[in-house]
Amino acid sequence: MALLDIEGLSVAFGRPDSPIRAVDGVDLAIEPGETVGLVGESGSGKSVTALAVMGLVDPPGRVVARRIAFAGRDLAALTPAARRAIVGKDIAMIFQDPLAALDPCYTVAFQIGEALRRHGTPDERRSARRRRARALELLAQVEIPDARARLDAWPHQLSGGMAQRVMIAIAIACKPRLLIADEPTTALDVTVQAQVLELLARLTREHGMALLLISHDLAVVAQSVSRVAVLYAGQVMEEGRVPAIFASPRHPYTRALIDALPEHNVGRARLAALPGVVPSASARPPGCLLAPRCPRVRERCRIELPRPAHGEGSVLRCFYPLVPRGAVAADMGT
Repeated sequence: MALLDIEGLSVAFGRPDSPIRAVDGVDLAIEPGETVGLVGESGSGKSVTALAVMGLVDPPGRVVARRIAFAGRDLAALTPAARRAIVGKDIAMIFQDPLAALDPCYTVAFQIGEALRRHGTPDERRSARRRRARALELLAQVEIPDARARLDAWPHQLSGGMAQRVMIAIAIACKPRLLIADEPTTALDVTVQAQVLELLARLTREHGMALLLISHDLAVVAQSVSRVAVLYAGQVMEEGRVPAIFASPRHPYTRALIDALPEHNVGRARLAALPGVVPSASARPPGCLLAPRCPRVRERCRIELPRPAHGEGSVLRCFYPLVPRGAVAADMGT
C-alpha cells in the first residue's frame, strides 16, 4: 500500500462558476521510504500540490480529489483535529523560504520545542527541559556548528543555510514518515546547496522516511530521488524512474527541461530554452497546455487534451511523444 496516494487532485481559486485551476487532475503515489521528485517551471503548481496535501490551502482556494490518502486514511474525510494530528508529525514540510517560515519573534529552541510540545513524546510534551535537550540533539543532527550557542539565536541571526537546517530540524523533530521539501535549496549558494541535499539524503536513509522533493532544477532532482514526476501548468506530463527519464525522456517538455541544464550547453553562446512561459491559471489554451510552446505541436494538439497513458512504472501525457532511444521511429499521429 502506498504511503501517500493522490488521485485526481485539483486546486482551484476564484469564483466557483469560473474556477482558475492551479492544479488539474494530479495523480501521484509515494511508497514507504521512497524518494520522489516533483519538477517543473515556476507556476507549474508544484507548491500548491504540496500545500493541498498538507491541508494548507485556505479559502478562496478549493481542493477537490478522488482520493488523498496517507497510510490508507483519507485525509479529506478526517476532522480538522484528526488531520492536525497527522500533519506535522507523520507528514512534515520544509518550506521554500526558511527566513519567511521561521517566526522572527521566537528563538530557535522555542520553535523546535513547539513542534515537540504538540507532537512529541509524552515527556517532550510535558517538560520544557526535555524539549530543549531534544532541540539540541536535532541541531547537532542537522550539522549546525556550535549547536548549543544556536539554541537561543533569533532567525535574523542565522545565515540562509543555517535557517534551512533549523527548518529541517523542526520538520524531522517528530520522526515523520513522509517529508515534503519545497525547493529547499533555491536561495542557497552551490556549496551550501550540496550540503543540504546531502543532509536530506542522509536523514531519509537514517530515519526511513519517504521524501517528496519539489524543485525546478532537474539536476538537483537527478541526484536526490529515484522517481520523478514532471508537472506543467498543473498537470503531470511525464513520470518515471530517474535513469529512464534522463536517458530517454518521452515528453517534449521533459526533453526541454533536460536540454536547458547548463552541462548540456557547454560551448553554446546561449542556454537552450523553451520559448514562451507557463500559461497562467486564468488563461489556459484549449487542447494540450504545452501546445503554444511545443516544437512537435500538430493540429490535434491545439484542439484536444491528451489523457495520461499509464505504463509499467511510468506515465505519459502526449499525442506525439519522442521515440525512445533504440526504438524504431514512427509517427504517433497516424
